[in-house]
Formats: sequence, structure tokens, C-alpha cells
Amino acid sequence: MTPEKVAALFTRSDGSFQFARWGRPLAPVVFGTDDATLDIFKDAIRAVAGLGDLSLTDTDPELGVNLPVFVVPDWAELAEVPHLGELIPDLGALLPRLQAADANQYRSFRFDEAGAIRLCVILLRNDANLQAASAQTVATAQMAQSMLLWSDTAFSDESPVALLPEGAAIVRPQIAALIRAAYDPVLPAASQEPALAHRLAARAGLLLGGLE
Repeated sequence: MTPEKVAALFTRSDGSFQFARWGRPLAPVVFGTDDATLDIFKDAIRAVAGLGDLSLTDTDPELGVNLPVFVVPDWAELAEVPHLGELIPDLGALLPRLQAADANQYRSFRFDEAGAIRLCVILLRNDANLQAASAQTVATAQMAQSMLLWSDTAFSDESPVALLPEGAAIVRPQIAALIRAAYDPVLPAASQEPALAHRLAARAGLLLGGLE
């Protein structure tokens, strides 16, 4: 985890460096799955949140739910979800773009006055690619990508998740170490300064070294 590699994970396609982590406990809810899949998602959310010592709660005092997950067979169905347009103001324009791109996932973030994450809406279209992966793999990957404000190109070449020999999904050790490092209380909850990558890399390197 060199500073250059860390910086790339938070440098957006427009060249700007943007880092943010959650500033509050997570209040998740999952729509559109059966009970068995729901339990798998809840376990994955809890496991990945633990990397940042984030606690889970039933209700966010400001929003009620701050980590809603919507699983649908087709993007058009989201247009009928009550109040979703209040969480994603550009929903009407977004859905045709997702349809045209044949996308199967989207995450929308909102932030508090300090720049920390206060809301993440996860949208999933249950296409053939998602169906080919286990629910635990999908849930772990989505949660890993929701723990921080990553670059829009951060995981275009490599998933944040690795599969163990028995098939269970875990967050890749390098990404898990970086998430742990990012939640160090001495670091800012949000930053647009690329120099932060050096501090993140140093802490992640120490964590990875302790695993060897």
C-alpha cells in the first residue's frame, strides 16, 4: 500500500482527491430480498463495519435509515419506490443512464457539515452477473465500497473482495487494512488533500505488517 496506490483509490476521474468516512453509526435496511438473503446481507454489513469499529443501530436520529439497500430486477422499478427521489434527487435522470450503461450497481452518498458520510444509498439490479456471485460476496463487496468515499474508478480493475478456498468472501487484506487505517480517530473524517494518502498508507502498512 504505497502512498501512490492509496492516492489512486481516492482520486476521481476528474483528477480531484476526495476522502470521506462515516461519522455516525450505521442504520441499514435491505429491500427486495428473501429472509435468507437478508440475514446474509446483515451479517456482511456487520462484519465489514467492524473494520472501522462502526456500530450498527436500528434508527439514525436524523434520517431514520442511513444505509438503505434496494435490490430490483430492473432499474425502472425504482421509479415507483416511495420517497426514493428525496434520497437521490436526480433519480429521474439517473435511472435511464443506469439502464443505458447496463449497470448492475450504484451508490449515492450524502455528507454532513463536516464532510463525513451521513447517508449511502445502494442500488442493485439483480442481473446475471450478480446472480452468478453468492449473496455473501455481493453484500461484502457492496459494504466494502460503502465504508469510504472511494474514487469512481477505484475498483474498476480489481474487486475489493477475495474468496477463501471454501468459497467465503472477505475484504481483501490490503483494502481491509486501509479501511481500518481510515477510521483512525486522529485522521480527519473528510479531506481533499492528497497528502492524506501518505498517512493512510503508513497506517495501513503497519496493520498489514502485523498480519505477516
